Amino acid sequence: MTAVADALELERVDSHLHPEGSFEVDDHAVPTGREEIWRFTPLKRLRGLHSDAPLDGSGVGAAYDVPDGVVVERLEAGDARLGASGFVPTDRIAARVWREAGRRFAVTIPADAELDRPVLVTLTGTDVEHATATHAVITAGRHSRATVVLRFVGSATLADNVEIVVADGAQLTVVSIDDWEDDAVHVGHRHAQVGRDAHFKHVDVTFGGSVVRHDTTAEYAGPGGDVEMLGLYFADAGQHIEHRLFVDHTAPQTKSHVTYKGALQGEGAHTVWIGNVLIRKVAEGIETYEENRNLVLTDGCQADSVPNLEIETGEIKGAGHASATGRFDDEQLFYLRSRGIAEDEARRLVVHGFFNDLIRRIAVPELEEQLAATVEAELAKNVLLPTTSRGDES
Repeated sequence: MTAVADALELERVDSHLHPEGSFEVDDHAVPTGREEIWRFTPLKRLRGLHSDAPLDGSGVGAAYDVPDGVVVERLEAGDARLGASGFVPTDRIAARVWREAGRRFAVTIPADAELDRPVLVTLTGTDVEHATATHAVITAGRHSRATVVLRFVGSATLADNVEIVVADGAQLTVVSIDDWEDDAVHVGHRHAQVGRDAHFKHVDVTFGGSVVRHDTTAEYAGPGGDVEMLGLYFADAGQHIEHRLFVDHTAPQTKSHVTYKGALQGEGAHTVWIGNVLIRKVAEGIETYEENRNLVLTDGCQADSVPNLEIETGEIKGAGHASATGRFDDEQLFYLRSRGIAEDEARRLVVHGFFNDLIRRIAVPELEEQLAATVEAELAKNVLLPTTSRGDES
């Protein structure tokens, strides 16, 4: 009986909010939309990524700009580096990518390397009719320091897996930017394994696309690991942006901090943020906090925000979450307008203030100006239009 009890004690019990994984596609039923993890997603707009539509398209090309010492190489199916992060597909799309990806590649930062500029990977879509699948593995060697930027542009129907391995003592930032054209569909899975005393920062920026859904998960390979997840998104009319996070505290003395901020404007704009944190029994002395803030700029938008926290041990330093969705702060607008600032300019300042602290936390100077300009361009589509053009006055 003791041996059985010990075995049960050591067994990893998956969160009820995080389905059991499998590499076999047939182990994952075709979603109907009634499942918890799919209930917000407009399945009919996924162009069959979730069912059996072919993933043999080649309409997404990749270009690389890498510092000296960084290795980028193609991988064949079955390469030992695939799955090195502990990633196991938890839905049908991720399992299909694992099996059917037409492009597999690895980005490897050597141990002890300190890169003087980011690794840039640009994936450009040229075809929405034929779905494409890609699989990437990003590895940061022991005690290395690096930033990797993944930028998605153009038009495509893409399903992709990105595995991230952060070795002991390494510091890695991965920035994923969805700057698609309006007709793109992108379903992505990102999974990170964070080593002993390593720091991993993931930044998810989503502006473009018709439907974008990202599942981002992290686990720990040793004590002392630190995970920071930042997200910035801006949904326009008819656009669906969905971010689902799962931080699995699998080791003691680990940390996680999640901050996502989004803005919505235009009829039918819909954002979804699901934040799941699981603190396992072994994860004593951990700290975690997650928050999501949404700013609704016009009528006709919907923002769903669901933070979840599961705790299996009481021996923790701290755990919490927060979520808020609201319109423009009338007091802020009044304060600015009372000092002679026009309404449209006041609205612009409020939105920039909402995002700027998050942009600064990204700590990639090469991107800060670009992201601020993109926010400005999004505002110009609706919020910065003359008042009468927005239909606020007759």
